[in-house]
Amino acid sequence: MTSLKKSAVIALFTCCSTIVSGAAHIAQPSTALMNSSRAIVLNSRTGKVYAVNHKAGAIVVFDQRANSTSSVHVGEEPVAIAINEATDRIYVANNGSGSVTVMDGKSDAVVATVPVGPWPYVVAVNSATNKIYVSNTFSNVITVIDGETLVTNAVKTGSADAIAVDSHRDRIYLAGYENKDLLVLDRKPSVVGRVVVGMHPWAMAVDESTGTLYVTRSGNAELAILDENSDAVTRAPTGAIPCAVAVNSATHTVYVTNFDDDTVTVIDGIRHAVIATVKVGSRPQAIAVDSQRNRIYVANTHSDNVTVIDGTLNSVLRTIHCARNPYALVVSLISGKIFVASIGDSPPTVLEP
Repeated sequence: MTSLKKSAVIALFTCCSTIVSGAAHIAQPSTALMNSSRAIVLNSRTGKVYAVNHKAGAIVVFDQRANSTSSVHVGEEPVAIAINEATDRIYVANNGSGSVTVMDGKSDAVVATVPVGPWPYVVAVNSATNKIYVSNTFSNVITVIDGETLVTNAVKTGSADAIAVDSHRDRIYLAGYENKDLLVLDRKPSVVGRVVVGMHPWAMAVDESTGTLYVTRSGNAELAILDENSDAVTRAPTGAIPCAVAVNSATHTVYVTNFDDDTVTVIDGIRHAVIATVKVGSRPQAIAVDSQRNRIYVANTHSDNVTVIDGTLNSVLRTIHCARNPYALVVSLISGKIFVASIGDSPPTVLEP
């Protein structure tokens, strides 16, 4: 294993608590430490924010309109959340109990618990078809849940370390860290295509307005850019170990956090060209975009802060201190407030813009 690849594996799989020992051995996950960049999500229609409280087995609900905060018990060791805004349903992957909790967004009550197999880690929703996609760590299958009936279907796909959905085109993309191909699923679901992006894909983001999928290649310091209409792939350079990507769909600008050199690469999503590199805090692990205010927020896991970037000038506006080891965040388009999840015992916190 090369030193770069080993660094990438250590850095990235720390997020899902794998341990690298020796040359190439990866241990089974320690579910007590599972973390996901999807540990906190926003329902843009209701203004509610849902965040994982991993240790307590609960979801913290921030209701901005009611100015209230509540806690809802779910399964053991929840790690990730997805929302179907069309149905106002929230889906929580409970890594410790092998289940997905379904919450009603109006009452925030638990309405169902769906068994999905061991170590569910990634959860994504296709709002157009009301299908929910759940990956199981170190498994070769994903579980697809019908949002209407809650019937499950296990689909053999190979490893899925990341899932991206383009609901406009009814395409679901699966990326496995040790797989050079992205798998493309349809609504059935069945595999309808494979797109070669190269080894070590990690994070994905879709600009549905342009039909473009962005995939970070953590071991190769680049962003693979897929034209969904032609399946053509182009590439743009990034910093070392790119581990998160976000798109401002209003400006079609793409932002990539580079874990190993503490920067954010800014890419023109139309020209596929790098337009800036912004220095941020230590070990940036997650990124969120406020398209209304053209602000970008970066969670710096090792420096315990959030960097605020001006999207017009591509420069740092300010740095906001937060709880220890932030690893996931979301920004409210209503208030501009930043909601941050942190590793350990710290509850999710709210930062003023």
